[in-house]
Amino acid sequence: MSAGSLTILVIDENRIRASIIEAGLRDAGHQHVTVVHDVAGIARRIAELEPDVIVIDLENPNRDMLENMFQLSRAVKRPIAMFVDRSDQASIEAAVEAGVSAYVVDGLKKERIKPILDMAISRFNAFSRMARELEEARSELENRKVIDRAKGILMKSRGLSEEAAYALLRKTAMNQNRKIAEIAQSLVTAAGLLGPLEGE
Repeated sequence: MSAGSLTILVIDENRIRASIIEAGLRDAGHQHVTVVHDVAGIARRIAELEPDVIVIDLENPNRDMLENMFQLSRAVKRPIAMFVDRSDQASIEAAVEAGVSAYVVDGLKKERIKPILDMAISRFNAFSRMARELEEARSELENRKVIDRAKGILMKSRGLSEEAAYALLRKTAMNQNRKIAEIAQSLVTAAGLLGPLEGE
């Protein structure tokens, strides 16, 4: 995605600072920049705008304000660059935990905005890819367990070998144009409803 096509939302209650960020983004070639000065109802604005990246600038955030922004970070699942004037270790750790892609302390300078934004996007993408791969691995493992259980049911109820049980699952899946794991799940569910099979 090119710089110009990114939709960026800037959240900053201080209008002067917001204009610095906006100028920095426009200098970097970003055309679609929306600035919001009031954090009230911000979740709704984000849902309306569907920004690709969010830049949050907080002058002297108190604990509640930070916590609200961290909750927002967890909810929106977008790259977020957060600028704060000062911070403590606990807030930095909380920001990382909340999925803030770039948490910059004492760092609002016009020329730094673009590299920080680029870093936020690449970090977010790397993190998302890791989370997706983890989820795929988890679901692969679940599928394998279900298929093994379905094979076991077929082997017991029909006296099939493991290979024949798997072949039957695969053939049924192909005939019904469904995934083997779905067929296996249906079989396991049905077996559960019918109660224990002979010999179980």
